Parts: sequence; structure tokens; C-alpha cells
Amino acid sequence: MAMPRYFFHTQIGEDVISDPTGIELRDPDAAWEAARDTIRAALHDPQDQARLMTACLVVTDEAAEVVLEFPFSEAVVLPPLDDPTRH
Repeated sequence: MAMPRYFFHTQIGEDVISDPTGIELRDPDAAWEAARDTIRAALHDPQDQARLMTACLVVTDEAAEVVLEFPFSEAVVLPPLDDPTRH
């Protein structure tokens, strides 16, 4: 049985960067994990962080139905307040 295909579209304000190929994943939970990992990778570059904090990854299925919307700001992991490396 084929796995469902999910498409990860990046929305920044009115601009949308479409994902024309998508990726096959087992279920919406796996799509959520892939979205989180994709966002965290994109936020790895400090120069892009401020601009991308208003972005949202919109995940759709093969029928173009929205499966989930994942704001980039929700993927940020802050170090604990007592972490000496936190500025």
C-alpha cells in the first residue's frame, strides 16, 4: 500500500513558496514531525531567523486539503533561563 504524499508550502506574509513534489510519509503525525524538522533547519541560519519568525509551513495532502499549519515561531526551542549560554 502506498503512503500518502504531503506537500510543504512556506507562507511568508502574502508570498507562498510552493512544494510541487511533496514527500511520502506514513501519516499526519509524521508530516508534523517533518514540518518541525524543516522549520528548525531553516531557522538554523541566524541571518534568516527574524524574517522567518512570521512564516508558516502549510502542509497539504494530495487533494490539496490543509492537513496542518505550523508557524515557524512554534518550532523555536529556547534554552532554559538558567542556561549560561543564553544571551
